[in-house]
Amino acid sequence: MTDSDIVNKFSKAQDSLVIQQSDFSLSTIGEMVNYHQIDISPHYQRRDRWKDVKQSALIESFLLNVPVPPVYLSEDDYGSYSVIDGKQRITAIHDFLNNDLKLKGLKEFPELEGKTFSQLPPQLKNVLSVRPFIRVITLLKQSHPQLKYEVFLRLNTGGEKLKPQEIRNVAYSGPLNDLLFKLAENEFLRNKLKITSKNSTAYRNMDDLEHVLRFLTLRDRWKKMGNVLSEEMDDFMRVNRESDGQNFEKFFNSAIERCQILWGDYAFQKPLKNGWREQLISPLYDAEMVAVTQISDDLYKKLKTKHNLVVNRTETLFEEDADFVKSISQSTNNPSAIYKRVSTLVNMLEDIA
Repeated sequence: MTDSDIVNKFSKAQDSLVIQQSDFSLSTIGEMVNYHQIDISPHYQRRDRWKDVKQSALIESFLLNVPVPPVYLSEDDYGSYSVIDGKQRITAIHDFLNNDLKLKGLKEFPELEGKTFSQLPPQLKNVLSVRPFIRVITLLKQSHPQLKYEVFLRLNTGGEKLKPQEIRNVAYSGPLNDLLFKLAENEFLRNKLKITSKNSTAYRNMDDLEHVLRFLTLRDRWKKMGNVLSEEMDDFMRVNRESDGQNFEKFFNSAIERCQILWGDYAFQKPLKNGWREQLISPLYDAEMVAVTQISDDLYKKLKTKHNLVVNRTETLFEEDADFVKSISQSTNNPSAIYKRVSTLVNMLEDIA
């Protein structure tokens, strides 16, 4: 690449991102959320949420006039924005101004412990409402659409490390990613992952989406994988990014229904000496979900009447097949381990019938 090519590439990058910088008051931020002018939960955002102490520390920073990092917004339409970076700060401001946050764990203002915004002295309320505390950097509508995802990744990978599925959620946004969100609402999957609310760890880490993707990837590739599972999942999302997902939805719903019927409450769980470990084992989830897609409808109909035998034979596998146990406990993302555990479950189901 010549110097001229490099300069042209640089010039194009400068023209592709159009930004505007402004200083906002807390009340402006809060009102924009209240009136739905700011979407604080776009699909590419993380699911985690600051605890009260961390939210309170941000409010205390404003009281101390300590500078806080800027917020980055994307102008999706004129007067409509989504958060690229700063979701937690905006949420804390909104919650506090709406009296949904009671200050907690303050170091410099312990006398405000337990107070809401409406309970502050009038002078403090006025300052917090009016003074422009927050620098807002907005990617204007004319910017290249893909750049907001690039900005999100570059801003968020510098701090707390993003989980792999959080990165895929941004890097491969599109119809397939939207489908993952839809399928992740499956009640049986959420129950097995112990997702009871948006505060559940598996929900915040996007484990539900990742398990849907694990199945879709392995169903298509378990016999011919050339890379570790995480890389295959990345590639599956890249290749199928714009897919409408109709077949994917049918495959997933059928597989998880079959697992629920054949294994019941013991689906995706590991047998112990005195019962079953009540935790989803991801490699076992892989094996059971993919295996039930490899058997015929006629065989499945026969197995539906042999639920107890399916459960008992699964226990026997753990007792007698050391290679199978190894495939779900060691180097589990390697192609050889995946092939071993899926093929073993397929053979087990075929032998039962």
